[in-house]
Amino acid sequence: MRFVRFKKDTDIAYGIVEEDHVREIKGDIFSTYELLNTTLPLSAIKILPPCTPSKIIAVGLNYRSHAEELNMKIPEDPLIFMKPSTAVVGHEDAIIYPKMSCRVDYEGELAVIIGKPCRNVFMKDAPRYICGYTCINDVTARDLQKKDGQFTRSKSFDTFAPIGPFIETDLDPQKISIETFLNGEKKQSGSTSDFIFPVYHLVAFISEVMTLHPGDIISTGTPAGIGPMQVGDVVEIKVEGIGILRNTIARMATQNPPVARRWPPGNMRKG
Repeated sequence: MRFVRFKKDTDIAYGIVEEDHVREIKGDIFSTYELLNTTLPLSAIKILPPCTPSKIIAVGLNYRSHAEELNMKIPEDPLIFMKPSTAVVGHEDAIIYPKMSCRVDYEGELAVIIGKPCRNVFMKDAPRYICGYTCINDVTARDLQKKDGQFTRSKSFDTFAPIGPFIETDLDPQKISIETFLNGEKKQSGSTSDFIFPVYHLVAFISEVMTLHPGDIISTGTPAGIGPMQVGDVVEIKVEGIGILRNTIARMATQNPPVARRWPPGNMRKG
């Protein structure tokens, strides 16, 4: 089954994709819903991010090819970090190039969408807590990542987590191809069969660390071939069995000049 979250006029709803149409749903795909008789052509709706996560947990260095590309050792445990919910945008939305960065990279990945509250689950039970899968671009300000020595700033800018376009529920995550295209040129090509830590392992491991809520996302890592994007570029993440997530890189809108300030502020005493 393929879910889509969409906007028609001022109404926001979920639907089930049936070829080039959407059959509307009444209710919540994460609890109970009713399938309606109302159908709309896909061309008549605005596709929204397929869920509204409370958090995105991303995995670094989960492809053997990517570890080799970076000349890094295979990790003993999943290397996890987080992206805020404010980074989420959808299919065909713009990725905004932040002014404080000089290099912004694509990272095409498979995203796992949690369907039920999840805490301390066993690996064998992980599938029952998964709603489905979608595409995600773990956009990264690479220069800031290297400068900071950790991931928070470089991964957390608004628009740095495009997801979509659909949630596919009938998918075996063990051997799925993932490709990234920049202006039509293939830049990344990998398969989840190259994962160091498979999807169910990730769900179990992360649930030992934190409670996962319906709609939360696990971004499972990127294959070899990461690289920079420029303003005006079009980036596409293609995941087998799901579809293509497409976004354009845009310049940050001109803002009012910042107010002059001193640092540290005058009312702060030196320690």
